[in-house]
Order: sequence, then structure tokens, then C-alpha cells
Amino acid sequence: MTATTIRHPAVAGRFYPNDPETLRHDVNTYLSQTSPLKTIHALGCIAPHAGYVYSGHVAGAVFARLEIPELCIVICPNHTGMGRAVAIMSDGFWETPLGNVPVDSEFADALKKQCPLLHEDSIAHRSEHAAEVELPFLQTRQPRLKFVPIALGTGQFEPLEQLGLALADVIATQGKPVLIVASSDMNHYESDAITRVKDQSAIEPILRLDALGLYEVVTQQHVSMCGFGPTIAMLTATKKLGATSAKLVKYATSGDISGDRDAVVGYAGIVVT
Repeated sequence: MTATTIRHPAVAGRFYPNDPETLRHDVNTYLSQTSPLKTIHALGCIAPHAGYVYSGHVAGAVFARLEIPELCIVICPNHTGMGRAVAIMSDGFWETPLGNVPVDSEFADALKKQCPLLHEDSIAHRSEHAAEVELPFLQTRQPRLKFVPIALGTGQFEPLEQLGLALADVIATQGKPVLIVASSDMNHYESDAITRVKDQSAIEPILRLDALGLYEVVTQQHVSMCGFGPTIAMLTATKKLGATSAKLVKYATSGDISGDRDAVVGYAGIVVT
């Protein structure tokens, strides 16, 4: 009998509060800033992953709008450079201050069979913040949450597309709703004015559900969108699953919070239905 894998928080107390009550209060505050008339069923979304003080209001605007199903796939960039380029964790739990979130082993195993590029690799996830910061929002909105974490350290279009197509195939067999969360910030560390222009050029193909168009904009116009890989995989999967529209729910930059307009990070919240 093997010991249960528990992935402990890497950024609690830094990117978001370590205290459960404070965290719950903050998440609910960000969620309540948007009051949709009704929540919608979505196939995918993009949510930022910076410290909550900077991007929590954008993430909250996304997750408040959605029906959060019991199974979410959270695809994030690999900022640390550790581990395999296309890395999944298939078992155990992820711990947050709000409790443990189980990994859906059945879905993860089916996805590995469908997508041989995926490697079992906890090292890629151990210190990576970009999937972790989404979990308290998802937990708060869905108490029975299970998820599958995927970290991407490749910027090549073909493997990202392959992952997206495989995701769609496995989701299609589920017989229940599944949400794909692409964890991404937008352009990094240029002026507010430049960042807004660059981000708009990247948001346009996303709203057209055009994964290749996004890839071309990011690579040709030097948009430092860290999660363009997860977004390409999400767009590919949702389009194959029948997505017809994407909507920008909220856009902001870190300068809106800090007041520093010289070097900002952009944040876009987008819902795909």
C-alpha cells in the first residue's frame, strides 16, 4: 500500500492568505464584487494567477459568473523550469488553507493514455504557484471539487494542440460537465500603455476561439503572456467540444492597484461557452 501523495501549498501566506478565515473572507469578497443575474455553464475560462491583492478581483469576476462543476482541469504554465515540459499529477490531494482537493485519478489516467506527451511528474508542480492560486476560488464555489493539474513548460504549438485535442476526447466520454481553467497572466513588466495594446492584440484571437492566431500574436508581437500554452490547449479542447463564443469578463493591470504605470502585468478574465 502506497502513502497518499499530498502536495502542500507553495505560496500560501505570500500570494494569498495562509489563515483559512482570512482567505475565505478575501475570496468571497472578490467573488461578490461581480453579481451576475445567473451563473452560466462554461466549457473553459482564463483566470489570472498573481497575488490576490493584484489579480484576485479579476479571478473573482470569472469564477462568480460560472457554474463550477465537480471536476475542473487546471492547466498552468511552468514558471520554475523544474520537471517535465508537459507534466500531470494523477493521484493524491492538493492541500490549501481551505482543505484538501483530491486529484481525479480516473480522468488523469484516461488523459495520459489519450495523450502520450503527458508525463507523470510531481516535481513540475511542487513549487509552481499558477494552478495553486486558482484552487481557493474553485473550492469556495464547489465544495465537492476534484481536479486535474497540468503544468506546461513548452511553447511549441503542436504539443499544446495535441494536449487540447486529447482533453476534448476524454471530456467527451465523461457524461458530466467539466471546466477547463487556463491559468494565465497577460503581458509582463512593460508600461501600462504598451501592455494594454499588446494584451488587446492577444485577447482578440482568444475571443475568436483562434488558438493558432493567439500563438502567432504572442510569438510575433512579443507578448509575454505566461499562460499562452495553457490557453492554446484550452481553446483547442473547448472548440472541439463545441464552443461557439468567448467573452472578456474583466481586464485590469497591476497598475490599477499599485499606481505604478511604468512596469505592469496585465490580467484578463475570459469565459468560453
